[in-house]
Amino acid sequence: MISIDEPLLLKTAAEHGVPGPVARELMARTRPCLYLVPYEQVPEALREDARPAGRTGGLPALPEGVDWPEPREPLVLSVDCAALPQDILDIELPADGQLLFFTHISYPPESSAVLHIPAEARTTERSATYEFMGEATETTVYEPRTLYPVPALTLDKDWDGGPETREFLEDDQAEDALESFEEAVLDLAYGGRRPSVVVQLGGFSDPWDMAPDEGDRVLLAQIAGQAIDYNAFTMNLIVGTREDIAARRYAELGYDQQT
Repeated sequence: MISIDEPLLLKTAAEHGVPGPVARELMARTRPCLYLVPYEQVPEALREDARPAGRTGGLPALPEGVDWPEPREPLVLSVDCAALPQDILDIELPADGQLLFFTHISYPPESSAVLHIPAEARTTERSATYEFMGEATETTVYEPRTLYPVPALTLDKDWDGGPETREFLEDDQAEDALESFEEAVLDLAYGGRRPSVVVQLGGFSDPWDMAPDEGDRVLLAQIAGQAIDYNAFTMNLIVGTREDIAARRYAELGYDQQT
């Protein structure tokens, strides 16, 4: 699991005028995630050992007997599970093989799907062209871009309800100090300035509207539309119970697109 050692946390808090007890309340409401980003957005300290772990767009490679999920939503993301850093996330992903994410990102999808393709499976890349009502039709194929994993922390949007933080926020100047401290902590965990457009695995969601990861549902993936297509101004969130994610019951997942 990723964390920030307490001396550094308290030093950062002091620099932003935030009391130590408030800083500890913040850290208690974080969850780890993995950002998948282009190489140029990998922090400098991690670039030498950076290993690709994902790809946007492209065509799916599927085993014999496994069809492109209907109704033919585009492939937006492929994740190489074996290439992900281990012991980071607090949800259980497959140890190897590929996770393929099919959905529309430019407008609400009719359907969405996640498939796990075992590492040992022999696969064939599928064509984007198919027959629909007797006519040749082509599924959207997004530009393939290689993505690299970066461990980071996410913050519960309701974290500031603790007693120390509520008392601190009684000061009129506290809200700005707290906001800048939040950003500093999350940047520290990332190892540099976090990019604003990312693919995220695990952690708390960062939604534009209501958070779908509530109750017994947690975030599997959050895909910014612009991470796939620069003209897609959407946020796409995929959630499920910890049990369904661990058991690979991906048909039970929920999908939410926000604009």
